[in-house]
Amino acid sequence: MAIDYIVDLGCAPKTTLSTGGILDRLKARERAQQVIRLVSENGDQRPPSEMGFEFTRTAANGEEETRVIVVQELLDEANALAPLEHHCIGCPANVASAPFGCMNYIQYPISLAAERWLLDQLPGIDEPIIWLLLKQGVIELGYDGALVAPLRTNPAIFEESKLPGRDMVEFLLTANQVFQMLFLTGHVQPSHGGMLLLLFGAIRRNLEAHQVVLIMNRSLTPEQFERDFPFLLQPTDADDHTIRELKQFFAALYRAYVLNVTVLLDV
Repeated sequence: MAIDYIVDLGCAPKTTLSTGGILDRLKARERAQQVIRLVSENGDQRPPSEMGFEFTRTAANGEEETRVIVVQELLDEANALAPLEHHCIGCPANVASAPFGCMNYIQYPISLAAERWLLDQLPGIDEPIIWLLLKQGVIELGYDGALVAPLRTNPAIFEESKLPGRDMVEFLLTANQVFQMLFLTGHVQPSHGGMLLLLFGAIRRNLEAHQVVLIMNRSLTPEQFERDFPFLLQPTDADDHTIRELKQFFAALYRAYVLNVTVLLDV
């Protein structure tokens, strides 16, 4: 289970297999490799054609579906990726610098450390322009967290059942509202991505009001934006796995903003 995201720049692999087809094959290969590794560590030397496992998928509503899968079938499915990998070399959407690096995921459950990190990234009242942007966005776009509340008690989705929050001086912001803001407003269009980059400190925030308008309206050339607003959320040794994956997500938002393309989400 994961939040899948894709920098939606058109390319030959997506035309050949479709975006969903590539993502399904990447997941199939990863699951096959995980099973082979675990089985080998236990001394089992059977070929993949004789390895089977039960795969249980839990939907966001809590319903579970279990299937028996043969590992070789997953490998066969993933084989269609290899002839297309060369197209990813030098692709500007390749955030991960790997084959099909325009596609990635944030694994469930979301850690408590990551939820607190996201809340801490938001601007305080000492950054009044961006703080007001956050306050207005929460009110005008209806980020009340209600869509997330039913998921909070599911340990497969969130590590912490108690709702983290932060006092923003004039209003209280919860982790449910943050999750809604990031992942439950549909696919992320470039202008919305620019707002998220500002709100979560992925780019510098010591700005004048007219500079915020330039970013929101995408009035800067890609060269100007990358020069004046470099990406700031670099990984550190202190990051847990969810924080690392969130930073990769923000890197994808940054790249999509520069390319003026959408980030597709499957939550």
